[in-house]
Amino acid sequence: MENLESENTPNPRNPKKPKVVIVMGATGAGKSKLAIDLASYFPIEIINADSMQVYKGLDVLTNKVPLEEQKGVPHHLMGIISPNVEFTSKDFRDSAIQIIDDIISRNRLPVIVGGTNYYIQALVSPFLFDDLIEEMDDCCLKESIGDKELEYKFASGNDNCNVDYQRLKEIDPDAANRIHPNDFRKINQYLGLYARSGLLPSKLFQGQAAQKWGRTDNFKYDCCFVCVDASLHVLDHYVEERVDCMINAGLLHEVYDIYSLNADYTRGLRQAIGVREFEDFLGFYLDKDYNADTERIILSTEDKMSKENLKALLESDNIPHKDLLMESINRLKANTKRLVRRQKRMLNRLQALFGWDLHYVDSTESLLGNSYDSWPRQVVEPSVDLIRSFLHEDNCTVPTKIPNAVASQILDKRDLWTQHVCEPCGNRILRGAYEWEQHKKGRGHRKRMLSLKKSKQYLVDKEAEAVT
Repeated sequence: MENLESENTPNPRNPKKPKVVIVMGATGAGKSKLAIDLASYFPIEIINADSMQVYKGLDVLTNKVPLEEQKGVPHHLMGIISPNVEFTSKDFRDSAIQIIDDIISRNRLPVIVGGTNYYIQALVSPFLFDDLIEEMDDCCLKESIGDKELEYKFASGNDNCNVDYQRLKEIDPDAANRIHPNDFRKINQYLGLYARSGLLPSKLFQGQAAQKWGRTDNFKYDCCFVCVDASLHVLDHYVEERVDCMINAGLLHEVYDIYSLNADYTRGLRQAIGVREFEDFLGFYLDKDYNADTERIILSTEDKMSKENLKALLESDNIPHKDLLMESINRLKANTKRLVRRQKRMLNRLQALFGWDLHYVDSTESLLGNSYDSWPRQVVEPSVDLIRSFLHEDNCTVPTKIPNAVASQILDKRDLWTQHVCEPCGNRILRGAYEWEQHKKGRGHRKRMLSLKKSKQYLVDKEAEAVT
């Protein structure tokens, strides 16, 4: 195992940014497995950057690495946050910085692992939304802040989310176009920022973000990005198999325990994919009385036994319950596949828009199981070579980064705030020029456009025939 004392110890005469390794990639690609395998080559400690794995509970659903599979490698920020607490990107950043400092002080290598890209962005970038709000608090007069804040008493329930979104749309349509109407947290942040500063979030962020956020020359750390990737159809198949394995490992019991009537799915652990998907099934399955104060189901001793019978429904003849359960499982698979696609798109944006130097390793063959040595040969060994080059600053084997001047040009030209609506694709909303251009290149869009052109030509031909 390599000694990191010289590589990651700042020299007072020539201060350098601390070195960290960041393992990224889509769900199911093998990020956690790779990080643990790296411990055979480097004295590492892992910092979890998955926004759901930081919470206590739902170990199966959130796919936490079991203790016995961690192979003695220290894991930080894993299953330590109360499930009802909102752990923001600022919370993650502030916690992770302290852990990184501690790891480096012991001459070990911090390895950040996770698929929550906005956590990683918050950690490495000096610009963060919450910091900007604090700056605005310092700049604004206290009287005006108090007066304006009285106008915005935000509720945490789902019923008021639409009202707040409409209010944001009236105040700042450009900012509203950037977020989902059900994104309660960000709606409140934008409204709160406007209440504190009187400035439109869209105007403020277009200037500040372009100057600070996401740019590689402003990183807090010297980062080596390892991105574990796999072909989409293989990941889709793997996701389906993994969900089935989760069902066998007790996923249904976990969602049974966390279920509550009229739950808020915009905060804490209940945001995890796989919780809301079972709401209809559990509401039907547990058609019992409940305590209005705690919003918890009141179960008799006989009812509690039904928890153990959940999985048996998959083999039973109880058609209504079984059909609803299968719909929930299929919904979980479909939403996880959508997450994979969002994660892949975000990685592409980080590379294309911000010039992040992502080094890809391909786990496709390993997920297919075609070869015993495909994982170490195609994933572990290239990653180890890359990290060694990074630690020893051997630029010969590390791909060249996008020059800062080029990255700046890309950032200056990017358009993050314009909303595009694609009518042929069912009025699908795309946010920003990059997302719009990528959508137009997609196979689905091109097929719909071709079909639309053919149908229009058919109508033109029919009209011409009718005239003649």
